[in-house]
Amino acid sequence: MKGVSVAAPKKYPDELRERAVRLSPESDPKPVIRRLAEQLGMHHEALRNWIRQAEADHGERHDRPTTAETEELRRLRKENAELRRANEILEAASAFSAQEMDPTRKKW
Repeated sequence: MKGVSVAAPKKYPDELRERAVRLSPESDPKPVIRRLAEQLGMHHEALRNWIRQAEADHGERHDRPTTAETEELRRLRKENAELRRANEILEAASAFSAQEMDPTRKKW
């Protein structure tokens, strides 16, 4: 299907993400997060980002949008793109219709 985008599959399952965030320390000591990430078989920056996102989702951080806000923004951008396409189609149809109805237009 044209225009349909499919998200790339997640590299890590949601269960692993949730477990890794639960196991992470309350404070953010880098060596501990790095060691935990190694034990779980993931990149330490992935774990650090998941922790930050979980903190944002729980209202503990205000420097990044929550998951719900990000999903809403994605949905609104998609809807906006669809509306723009529909508007372009309607404008083209309107121009065509106006041209067809022009009484001064030569008809062969």
